[in-house]
Amino acid sequence: MPTLAYILTALGAYLLGSIPTGFLVAKAKGIDIRSVGSGNIGATNAMRVLGKPAGILVLLMDAAKGFAACAFLPTLIWNWLAPHFSSEPYPQINFFYVAFTSEPVDLQIRLHVLAGVCAVLGHNYTCWLKFKGGKGIATTAGVYLALAPWALLIALVVFILAIVLTRYVSVGSIAGAIALPATVWIMSPNNLFLGIVTTALGALAIYKHKSNIQRLIAGTENRLGQKKKSK
Repeated sequence: MPTLAYILTALGAYLLGSIPTGFLVAKAKGIDIRSVGSGNIGATNAMRVLGKPAGILVLLMDAAKGFAACAFLPTLIWNWLAPHFSSEPYPQINFFYVAFTSEPVDLQIRLHVLAGVCAVLGHNYTCWLKFKGGKGIATTAGVYLALAPWALLIALVVFILAIVLTRYVSVGSIAGAIALPATVWIMSPNNLFLGIVTTALGALAIYKHKSNIQRLIAGTENRLGQKKKSK
């Protein structure tokens, strides 16, 4: 039964994370967001192309799908499967990683973290857009709001400070992607699994910003509030 729970959790979280919210919001306005601005379906490009209200909506929806996939989906799947597929007295599991009180704790950690990873992968490589998606910053933030909210808060402060100092959203995103795993390692030194997964997600976020890094080096990256430069 645990194997089936892993499979359904991974699949469900991926599909939830793969909902291309930026693409759908832009499509409702008659715009293919992949062909304008940076071509990215995430909140930053949505805000630049569609305006602040639409950009904020995309940001919140991308974060919400990460949070829902990580905080709620594994619990719903496990607690539905347990009484139907096993005569063993499997305990029910809680919604939030930070609130775990029942056994088996290791199982709960694995299920919730697996869901978070798959939600981010779904956003970054959505099956609905030929496996091309966003950069995963907002979705990762939603995941860690459930997994490690204090680490997320520190990473968010670093993100904001980096943007204020440089006026580059990409620099803030990269700084946050570095700060989050560093903070998780410091605050949860005994949770090796969570530390490794967070480091991998941070590395993935930085990798997804490779074009931004190239533009930063070339001096062609757009600053916050600046009109879009030609590619």
